[in-house]
Amino acid sequence: MARLNLWRWGVLGIAGLYFLVPLAASVVFTVDVPGQGITFDAYTQIFSTDGFVSALLLSLELALATIAVVLLLMVPAMVALRLGAPRLRPVVEVVCSLPLVVPPIAFVAGIGTVLKWGPDHLSRTPLFETFMAIQNPDFPFVLVLAYVVMALPFVYRALDAGLRAVDVRTLVEAARSCGAGWPQALVRAVLPNLRGALLNASFLTLALVLGEFTVAQLLGFQPFAVWIVNVSGSQAQLSVAVSVLSLLVTWVLLLVLAGFGGRTRPTSRG
Repeated sequence: MARLNLWRWGVLGIAGLYFLVPLAASVVFTVDVPGQGITFDAYTQIFSTDGFVSALLLSLELALATIAVVLLLMVPAMVALRLGAPRLRPVVEVVCSLPLVVPPIAFVAGIGTVLKWGPDHLSRTPLFETFMAIQNPDFPFVLVLAYVVMALPFVYRALDAGLRAVDVRTLVEAARSCGAGWPQALVRAVLPNLRGALLNASFLTLALVLGEFTVAQLLGFQPFAVWIVNVSGSQAQLSVAVSVLSLLVTWVLLLVLAGFGGRTRPTSRG
């Protein structure tokens, strides 16, 4: 047992060094200015830098919209799959895993081709306005659609693990026997038992949207990740400082999520 604990701590120590050493090097790069010594100017300039607030708000808006769309799509589908067609689970799993094997560059190339094809062939139809609206730079909904597809593997795994941990059929049948309709049974009986899975899926989607670069860059939009890369060309220390700050914020959100998702409601005893 002592040897097992020693091995476990050794693995955790190596993993900690693997993650903390690059982070520490990044922090040193941002605060150690040759000729000036230790200074935190790179961090104090973040909020006043042109484009920071707008890029961050855009990414957060895209993340919230992506989370809403992907959960509205996947939660009813996963529940219906588990209740009515469990034999189709391997098919759905393969379909949801496809974004992992399709390179982002090929994915965005297909999106770009469709966006260029649409205005030329649909200019005299009502769909033309739709093609233009989803490419609005203030809120490019086309990125939401792309991020929903990219988030499917992570959301599917999180929801599938949550559904495996609860008896969905019994919950739905109990709610239905009490007079609840299908939507009410889903909201009142199933979703409260999937709180941890929903939080995990939401956090993974948030991390994906905040860190995604390829699709947004090639489609010509500037959310947070693209803004960081653009700033790095002229202000390297500032871009690294923003990256460190965003990484720390992501860790804090993960800890909050772990704490919130681990809470259990106290059971009342009559």
